[in-house]
Amino acid sequence: MNERIQPLNRMGPGQSARVVRLEVAGELRRRLLDLGLIEGTRVRCLHRAPCGDPAAYDIRGAVIALRDRDSAGILAAPLPR
Repeated sequence: MNERIQPLNRMGPGQSARVVRLEVAGELRRRLLDLGLIEGTRVRCLHRAPCGDPAAYDIRGAVIALRDRDSAGILAAPLPR
């Protein structure tokens, strides 16, 4: 795997990335696709809960909270700040 590609759950607040692929299946995959998480989508981490889970992401203008276990299957390439 390309070392620049990392799971979304490794992003910190203020970081942005572009979705490369989804490595999830079933209902979760369908839900993420319905939210617009397809290849090339820009995602920005807005905030993490005090314990680190969940995190809030800006996805296509909507703020979506995702648990770490769910966002671990979303692989993305970080964008420069």
